[in-house]
Amino acid sequence: MDDNALLQTAIRAFEIETDSLIRTRSGLGPEFVRAVRAIDDGRGKLIVTGIGKSAHVGNKIVATLNSTGTPSQFVHAAEAIHGDLGAVAPDDVVLCISNSGNSPEIVNIAPILKKYGSKLIAMTGNLHSRLAEQADIVLDSSVEKEACPNRLAPTSSTTVQMVLGDALAVCLMELKGFKQEDFARFHPGGALGKNLTATVGLFLSENKPEVNADANIREIIISISGSRHGITVVTEGTEILGVITDGDLRRMLLNGDPLDEVRARDVMSRNPRTVEKTAMARDAMATLKRYNIGQLVVTDQGSYSGIIDLHKLLDEGING
Repeated sequence: MDDNALLQTAIRAFEIETDSLIRTRSGLGPEFVRAVRAIDDGRGKLIVTGIGKSAHVGNKIVATLNSTGTPSQFVHAAEAIHGDLGAVAPDDVVLCISNSGNSPEIVNIAPILKKYGSKLIAMTGNLHSRLAEQADIVLDSSVEKEACPNRLAPTSSTTVQMVLGDALAVCLMELKGFKQEDFARFHPGGALGKNLTATVGLFLSENKPEVNADANIREIIISISGSRHGITVVTEGTEILGVITDGDLRRMLLNGDPLDEVRARDVMSRNPRTVEKTAMARDAMATLKRYNIGQLVVTDQGSYSGIIDLHKLLDEGING
């Protein structure tokens, strides 16, 4: 198979799965709304179960729901009858995912789950299956064909299941009024959490490069070299007068100024960009990008507090 044929195969897979999603979207109606309401009204958690590829989809749906304010737990259908049914409480709503709806494990577990939980929601591609017959609410995840060349491997069907799960999560977020601040509470670590919650103060440079206005060239160079950021801040008491970068030093040398006579006030750039220590780190990153600069002077209620560096923020996954 040549490269063009491979690309055409990929394109056909996209087209088949996209058509399946469009068909599912067109079929959304009262049953989907009932499912959302049942989960939202439930006094317990949402139990999600499935087997095979549907189990993998179920795990992803659980992860999405937990991170967006709907307490959920995955219970593997094969393990449920061997002790894992203990996870299901009478107030829980159960979402059972099965393309065929007739897998032996699903057929065996469905009536038990219905008895254990408050409501049983089926997500199935077979509306006449044993699972559909047992369920209180049925979500149609049927597809006309799989994207697999043999029309066998779960492809289109698992995509539809995944998107139905996402749609449930998004609707539940709307009902709960789930905001960015709530999302941050569930994502305190990693780039997501940092972008939502981290302040500038968390990423201050280890040292605080600083010289006074009368500092000579030797003192300026020592301060810049020690900062590791190629910058030092010129201060007078608590007042920030300006900054000196290694670029400022190079330009001074090119001008041929007498080095013995040069002082910090002669080299510094006045009115540097600053950011308050309590500001969001993502806002600091946005400022760095907007002005195409590498560092910002950090202040604490107007007083010099330190330096925040573009590369440090990038390493921490902060986006502006």
